[in-house]
Amino acid sequence: MLPGSHKAAPANLQPTGAPDPNERIQITLRLRPRRSLAGLNKHVTGAAKPLTREAFRDTFGARPEDVEKVEQYAHEHGLDVVESSLARRSVVLSGPLGALTEAFKVENLRTATQQGKEYRVRSGGISLPSDLADIVEGVHGFDNRPQARPHFQLRPDKGIASARANSALKTYTPPELGKLYNFPAGADGSGQCIAIIELGGGYRRPDLQQYFKALGIPTPKVTAVSVDGGHNSPSTADSADGEVLLDIEVAGALAPKARIAVYFAPNTDQGFLDAITMAVQDNLRKPSVISISWGSPESNWTAQSLKSYNEAFQAASAMGVTICAAAGDHGSDDMDPPDGKAHADFPASSPFVLGCGGTHVESSAGAITKEVVWNTRDGWAGGGGISEVFPVPAWQKGAKIPKSANPAGKVGRGVPDVAGDADPNTGYEVRVDGQNFVSGGTSAVAPLMAALIALINQKKKKPVGYINPTLYSKAVLGSGAFRDITEGDNGAYQAGPGWDACTGLGSIDGTKLLKAL
Repeated sequence: MLPGSHKAAPANLQPTGAPDPNERIQITLRLRPRRSLAGLNKHVTGAAKPLTREAFRDTFGARPEDVEKVEQYAHEHGLDVVESSLARRSVVLSGPLGALTEAFKVENLRTATQQGKEYRVRSGGISLPSDLADIVEGVHGFDNRPQARPHFQLRPDKGIASARANSALKTYTPPELGKLYNFPAGADGSGQCIAIIELGGGYRRPDLQQYFKALGIPTPKVTAVSVDGGHNSPSTADSADGEVLLDIEVAGALAPKARIAVYFAPNTDQGFLDAITMAVQDNLRKPSVISISWGSPESNWTAQSLKSYNEAFQAASAMGVTICAAAGDHGSDDMDPPDGKAHADFPASSPFVLGCGGTHVESSAGAITKEVVWNTRDGWAGGGGISEVFPVPAWQKGAKIPKSANPAGKVGRGVPDVAGDADPNTGYEVRVDGQNFVSGGTSAVAPLMAALIALINQKKKKPVGYINPTLYSKAVLGSGAFRDITEGDNGAYQAGPGWDACTGLGSIDGTKLLKAL
């Protein structure tokens, strides 16, 4: 059996039957690197210069002879090769479901209904023929259930006018928050590309034009990139459109001259992975920072998926690309409804990702007067916790990471690393599907941080890349770059001096961080 491919049968789904063996689907095979990824460490840590995408492909990409073997195997089983990429270490195959399940010996594949839609549900393992066993490290695409959820929340009274009239709490435009967090002056993101990963929804150009016109900011250049058949498909404000517009408008308002590439993919394990590898290895747009506002508890992922995604983030780090990911919106539970356990959200829990947590912010006269953990005591709170998959990274060992709050909990990678305004009650003023709203969630913090990274990259005239070790260094910790959040909790974890599993190191002073870097 392919290591890490075993998938437990879902307890909350009732199978409805067998899938149509004649249905044509696509799967993505993730291949081994031509060299051990341990060789990336010197590029990840900064001991050597970041790799170019070409150098990564030629040194750590897939082997051409491995791709050839996979393509030959596909031919022997009547399957089509849709795409092969050495840099992404992937081969995409297409064919009738029956032929694909036979070729890869999928143990159990059924159909089941989830939230009114029917999906293919895989359980058990996947097997490989002996000549591919050492080549293929992951097979993604047989199970097409939603893999992740967007981490945003529209304010209950939704409208900006209503929020301002009915609450003593101020809401903010992204530039106002940029000023509160002291983002570097004299920078607009010129020369940078911010990649945004989306697993549904879409945007309408008139919304962007009206939104940025109202802010007095030129509309940024936005490109929609299709991955695995995903498209810019706007529908309604209560759909994933709220996520897409939040991400674009926050990043675009704070770094208006940066190009924004939005990678639209299906919300599946395969689609999410392919969107990430596409953005990381995009040699045309060359993003220097990637914003991810989707995720789910680590327990929702197979071991092969965690490995494939984490290695994609490792590759990004070695090429000087920063990954920012939302830490979740349901506190330490990270589930709705909760299952009684604490969970860290992935991909924010990857050690190669900047995990972005949430706060509640109050201000007066352009300065923060209060900033605490976002927790509205109604199931919505900033995500954070202790990974049960990834060990404590070397750079986080001085942060006094506690054990997981779960019984017999162990010490692992702590999430988040940083935090920012995420409470919809003090949230972001956005425009979605022709209407003005107030939105929040740690989804907003990921593009907030991505925009800051783009501004810092512009000012430094080179990418900061894998920034996590630097943030935890004595030079940055002693620079005043962090506002330590010491009040509040997200359920199982309490805020306090220094790093905590609610807000990480705290919120950031962008100008002081730039100076410290």
